[in-house]
Amino acid sequence: MNLIQLILTILAMTRIESRAYNILGIFPHLGKSHFDVFLPLMRALTEKGHTVTVISNFPREKPIKNYKDIDIGAKSMIWQDVIDMTQLDPYSRLYKVGNIFLLDYIANLSCEFGLSSPPIQDFLKTKEKYDLMITEVFNSDCFLSLANRVKAPIIGVSSSTLMPWTSSRLANPTHTAYIPNNCMDYSDRMTFYERLENTVVTVFHQFYYDYVMLARDESTVKKHISTKAAKLNDFIMNTSLILSNTHFTLTLPRPLVPNVVEVGGIHIGQPRPLPRNLEKWVNGSSEGVIYFSLGSMIKGNTFPKEQRDAFLKAFARLPYRVLWKWENETMEGKPDNVMVQKWMPQLDILCHPNVKAFISHGGLLGTTEAVHCGVPTIVMPQFGDQHTNARALEASGGGVILQLNEATEEKVYKALKKVLSPGFRQKAKELSERFRDRPLPPLETAIYWVEYVARHKGAPHMRTAAVNMPFYKYYLIDVISFLLLVISTLTYLTYIVIRLIVRTVLKSSSSAKVKTS
Repeated sequence: MNLIQLILTILAMTRIESRAYNILGIFPHLGKSHFDVFLPLMRALTEKGHTVTVISNFPREKPIKNYKDIDIGAKSMIWQDVIDMTQLDPYSRLYKVGNIFLLDYIANLSCEFGLSSPPIQDFLKTKEKYDLMITEVFNSDCFLSLANRVKAPIIGVSSSTLMPWTSSRLANPTHTAYIPNNCMDYSDRMTFYERLENTVVTVFHQFYYDYVMLARDESTVKKHISTKAAKLNDFIMNTSLILSNTHFTLTLPRPLVPNVVEVGGIHIGQPRPLPRNLEKWVNGSSEGVIYFSLGSMIKGNTFPKEQRDAFLKAFARLPYRVLWKWENETMEGKPDNVMVQKWMPQLDILCHPNVKAFISHGGLLGTTEAVHCGVPTIVMPQFGDQHTNARALEASGGGVILQLNEATEEKVYKALKKVLSPGFRQKAKELSERFRDRPLPPLETAIYWVEYVARHKGAPHMRTAAVNMPFYKYYLIDVISFLLLVISTLTYLTYIVIRLIVRTVLKSSSSAKVKTS
């Protein structure tokens, strides 16, 4: 009897809340890597007993319990996922500023095709209720128009460091003195000219998004959804939470408001054993292995031949074996210590104890995986946020930057010798330890905050007062103006008083001289 009373007492004192939520996920961007970041979250939510409906271009090949796909069907448009490296000048200022135009172009394709697609039009006619809406915040907010139909709290997810327009919706500080724009080739320590350029580009990107891209999205929504739809900005500024695929140990420290939560590495699961052929190749090297991959968006057949030959010659000088992700099974001039293959399990390779270095384009997923596994990286950034990722990794001690257009055999060899040195590899291990050292794993952190927002009906108490604050108040323009007015007035009055005193003194002195004479 005492045992039963004890159990009842414990149950009475412990609040156990278990509620299943109906969640809508919206991931309309045409790049699969963006979807892959948060797919584990949507899958994990189903394992927690929630039901998820996912709108994307990448439906599951195998059905998942409590997981429903709505396929937008824009795979045929994903031609821009193949980047011709010979056509890029990733280090030009015009390219960095003009990144916004590429984002705009892709966003327009996605919005026009997606909102007019039969699956979305059919979805708008359904009556199913949702407790929460999770959507990617990247280059367009046009799919936020579905909130007219859903009417549920909105959680944004960012697969990269926060865009200026992502931060602004939660009034999250974007201080351009030490927070580099996603498209800039800078770290958090900038010269005067770099801070000037970073500020101009960030302000321009925010302005262009607000007054060009968002205006066009509003027009697209009116055309395909409803002329009576609420303005997108109403939903944008009502965002409850942002889950950001970042972590301060890698993407550099920056201030975050309470409803911006870092979950960098959320896509990383447990590494699995390598396929037999790769396991044999990797374990067969007494010195270790170098892994070379430029991701899914940059194809090897666009790799400049001069630079490719430089890498092959440098590899031939090393006692290490090399795994190179390459579209063809053969490569002209390939030395015996290089193995090429169309597809490779990247995380499983990077976390293998015999893999000593990684050569990458600087995509955030691969960079995060390398940091997680403690592997030093040579980064050759080409577009988008890869420049910022590369600088952040370099500043954190996890890698070095090699400009592809300047890559020679000697430069490649020296870069490899540097990252393969015991001291540099130790720095990469220490960075990995800092990256992993958290109260909860990133996926569990994300699940907690998703459920938190659902439990608290959007968690409006997490929003700072700055969200609805006018521009002049947020930047204290009225206060500064008032203080300048007070200072100017006091300065002017002081000047008048001093002038009167001087005149009086001079007049008295002049009168005294006249009397004396």
